[in-house]
Amino acid sequence: MAKVTIDGIEIEVPDGTTILQAARMIGGDIVPPAMCYYSKLKTSGGYCRTCLVKVSKGSEKDPRPMPKPVASCRTTVMDGMEVLNITSPEVLEARAGVVEMLLLNHPLDCPVCDQAGECHLQDLAYEHGKAETRYEFPRREFEKIDIGDKVQLHMTRCIMCFRCVKVADQITDGRVHGVINRGDAAEISTYIEKAIDNDFSGNVIDVCPVGALTDKTFRFKSRVWYTKPVDAHRDCPTCSGNVRLWYKGEDVARVTARKDTYGEAEEWICNSCRFDHKKTSDWVIEGPTKVDRHSVISANHYENLRMLKASIDRQRESLPHGDKVNLGTGALDPNNEEK
Repeated sequence: MAKVTIDGIEIEVPDGTTILQAARMIGGDIVPPAMCYYSKLKTSGGYCRTCLVKVSKGSEKDPRPMPKPVASCRTTVMDGMEVLNITSPEVLEARAGVVEMLLLNHPLDCPVCDQAGECHLQDLAYEHGKAETRYEFPRREFEKIDIGDKVQLHMTRCIMCFRCVKVADQITDGRVHGVINRGDAAEISTYIEKAIDNDFSGNVIDVCPVGALTDKTFRFKSRVWYTKPVDAHRDCPTCSGNVRLWYKGEDVARVTARKDTYGEAEEWICNSCRFDHKKTSDWVIEGPTKVDRHSVISANHYENLRMLKASIDRQRESLPHGDKVNLGTGALDPNNEEK
């Protein structure tokens, strides 16, 4: 076991744990963002550099700081290590530079992108992005590519995180797509005259952190904040059958894997569950998905706000017009009093 301190919080973790994994064990704001690392995919991480942190103390045996920021997803902790993330201006400046680089060839077409509201790059750009860029050269542009009857590839949006390639390598029975060319000419593409059509190919949509790989059956049908996510399951012979249904009205708009706090699929699901079963009668409904209140998906899903509104309405009906309603302490001020 090794003790590591991250932004002043100490935790003891097993040997071989990375800084990012240790931060996730602590949780909260000190967890570095990650665009390429995926805990369920072997050898993922080390590509996007958004998880950079500063090691101010290497270990008890060698207390010297590391000379420059390191990728927390690939750096293992050592006993006595001290790490700075959000408490380091140097790290925040470096992360802003990484985000600027990621946005060089990623179009800001959020209003027409199906990933809007679920995009990790959108979150990063909001937290660390800048209104202008120093880049003066032509951006990379690609034609839209059909890589299967259910998956649409927008290579222009791709940030080369390689998650989709690793999914195809590790959980499907035959990878037919990968990276071609090198350097700034590198791109994701299928082999000549091949299409992605194996049983678990739809998982490349779930792991894509941006809108480069999208679900054709859901394209342009709705924004995620207009849908209601519900956890459900079915007896599936191919996968676990544990999914998340996204309702628009009474219809199932799409089916995805269930995701954890960090946007990672809890279990892989097959294409049959994802694309072929979009009727409520196909599923056993478990209940509404618990959505983080900070997520845009949580719009109109706050049970406590609905209860609060009902309580306010009841109190107003029983009081003369203009009388104050006591809501206790909080940000809401229905009386519009001047401060």
